[in-house]
Amino acid sequence: MTLPAALLHGPLLEQTGAFSGNALLLTGPARVGKRAAALAIAGAHNCSGTRGMYGEGCGVCPSCRALAAGAHPDVLVVEPRTTTSTGKAARRKIIPVGAVLSARDKAHEYETHVFEFLEVRPTFRRRVVVVDGAEYLGPEAANALLKLVEEPPHGALFVFLAEDRRSVLPTIQSRSARLDVTPVPDRAIERGLAGLGEEADPALVAFAAGRAGVLDAREAVRAALADAAEFTGALGEGLLTALEAAERLEKRWDATWHPEALRFAWRDHAPHGRARADTALEALQSALEAYASPSLSFQVFALRLREAFGLEA
Repeated sequence: MTLPAALLHGPLLEQTGAFSGNALLLTGPARVGKRAAALAIAGAHNCSGTRGMYGEGCGVCPSCRALAAGAHPDVLVVEPRTTTSTGKAARRKIIPVGAVLSARDKAHEYETHVFEFLEVRPTFRRRVVVVDGAEYLGPEAANALLKLVEEPPHGALFVFLAEDRRSVLPTIQSRSARLDVTPVPDRAIERGLAGLGEEADPALVAFAAGRAGVLDAREAVRAALADAAEFTGALGEGLLTALEAAERLEKRWDATWHPEALRFAWRDHAPHGRARADTALEALQSALEAYASPSLSFQVFALRLREAFGLEA
């Protein structure tokens, strides 16, 4: 179950409800809720029912029901591929020109392409293209999009999402109205948990740090936090225990959540120790991306962490 974007980013939805331009650029930290906000914007622009307090979709009309089911015919989400055709993690994330033009998608990476998607008239009111990861648009892809952004067929809307505005190509920035999606207060995260029928969870709230998107993956986050706490505790119990814990962590490793959970587990260590631990973690991630031996990489990681925290003796 996902939290309603209006509960967390109501004022932003209010600002975009009457937007008649061609493109929006929403920026903010990872998992702050940019994608949920973008989909809520798409929902508001296609809703045929009575809008909510902030102009959000009614939730019950045919368009809103299609959006809630993840099957809205007028909404296309484009994002970089995170895995290769062999299933391994991609070394470099990019949105290629093939995402825009089917003729350039030689590897058939994208089922639906932006150009062809926009050629079709909307089923409801307005076709919306959400580019989740605008900083990963390659120059060719961005250039292919420019004509569409400047003169979108059938009045379509582009919503570009990025963590850092400065990393987005200037040609995209200059054609977009820019809005910040900011972290919400801890109290809002707590209300969100209550709305999901869950008890208060101080550790999860602290880890979320106002990023509503964390709650969408809360079970995976809780598992990663538990693994990080276990592994970090095992580092001080001796070399053999640390290596055994590293082996367990390798088998459970989730590249999305474990790195951040580990940093969260180290938050009370001295700054110089955390800095050295961060360097060790970056080395581990680089080794895994280069397809080095996972077993050996995690063993080296445990040794480096023991050294970082002064536990090598």
